[in-house]
Amino acid sequence: MRVKRYVVDSMPDALQRIRSELGNDAVILSTKDIRSGGFLGMFGKKKIEVIAATDTSENKSKVITKPITTVRSGTVPARSAAMAYANAPVGQATMPFVPDVVPAEELVLVNHASTIRSGTAVQSENKDSWKPPVVNNKVVQQPPVMENELMEEIRQMKQMMRTIATGQIITPFRHPVLDAWKDKLADQDILPVVIEDIISSVEVEMSSSTIELTDEWVDDRIRERLKLIVTGRGGTPIKTDVKIINFVGPTGVGKTTTIAKLAADQVLKSHRKVGLITSDTYRIAAVEQLKTYATILNIPLEVVFSPADLHKAFEQMQTCDLIFMDTAGRNYRNEMYVSELNALLSTKGNSETILVMSLTNKYRDMKVIAENFSKFGVEKVLFTKMDETASCGSIINLLYEYPLRLSYMTDGQNVPEDISLLTEIDLVARVMGERFG
Repeated sequence: MRVKRYVVDSMPDALQRIRSELGNDAVILSTKDIRSGGFLGMFGKKKIEVIAATDTSENKSKVITKPITTVRSGTVPARSAAMAYANAPVGQATMPFVPDVVPAEELVLVNHASTIRSGTAVQSENKDSWKPPVVNNKVVQQPPVMENELMEEIRQMKQMMRTIATGQIITPFRHPVLDAWKDKLADQDILPVVIEDIISSVEVEMSSSTIELTDEWVDDRIRERLKLIVTGRGGTPIKTDVKIINFVGPTGVGKTTTIAKLAADQVLKSHRKVGLITSDTYRIAAVEQLKTYATILNIPLEVVFSPADLHKAFEQMQTCDLIFMDTAGRNYRNEMYVSELNALLSTKGNSETILVMSLTNKYRDMKVIAENFSKFGVEKVLFTKMDETASCGSIINLLYEYPLRLSYMTDGQNVPEDISLLTEIDLVARVMGERFG
């Protein structure tokens, strides 16, 4: 017998691999949910472990003119397994054929085995005198060893296949408090996989805790799990040794206004000499907008049209303590544009690049942009338009999936008031639905 273990995401994946590697006569011995990966037992990916087996040698036993499948204790009859799984298409919501009853020969073996165990069958002490049952005037030569429980297992597997084919999801019962938190996190647009990791880890702690379950206890556990995701990634002030800060991001996220807010903050509060550089010559009003802010703050502004112009711009601002560089908003879902921009940002001196994204954008678009910029070493992200959305779960999602660090957030158009550091405490409080200053 050949036995193999599979760790898969879903039962259709398991069935496809079993059929391709072990054949249509393979038998599923067991299935169970497991978790793979994660950190300290938490945030692991949910998987399904499937144990399957198949006979490596063909059964030569025959019943007159018809071959009979050997029935072994603890395995599903090969004929029933083949009928149950052979025609089940993977990835389609069609019902695989699973018989309601096993073939007559196997059913007789089951019933006969049952009568033997109950003591109603008459046998002599001599094993050779055992008489096989007769089915359709044909003698079944194999001794009955199949357990009745296997019939129930086949019925359960049939129900499982119906569930998979119709797309139904069977979820275990959860405490109402955890269900409520699952809905709250979903309202924050947090990814289902992140929610499941958080809720499952709290559920495990609940099962091993003797403390009385209260709303406050669950709230504290949820807060701890969120902190695990954001710990060490909170926003920090601009360092005094940083000379150049590049701002990149897609169109319409508010890079220019954000630069004006930060420039005003550094000039008016930190009393640093700030200079502005812009390469955003695609928008007609972009240069004029930044020039207006530069005039109000009485700071220099340089416009560059190519990487060659950067050297001259930096020479003009040698006396500045800090230089903010604005870049053109492009479709940075396209990695080619990101590569071009990276060539523009290759400058000398102590510099850093901040990715600016709006919380009103869809997460799947933010994810692609973050993926492309991460390839070029961008580590910090600034979020705008916090006041225009009721959820900030996309921040949790990005920190969960990418090694990014937070910087600032903006929550209005007033310059320079509507900008502040996005700390770990602030972010967790927003997700928890708490008010803070």
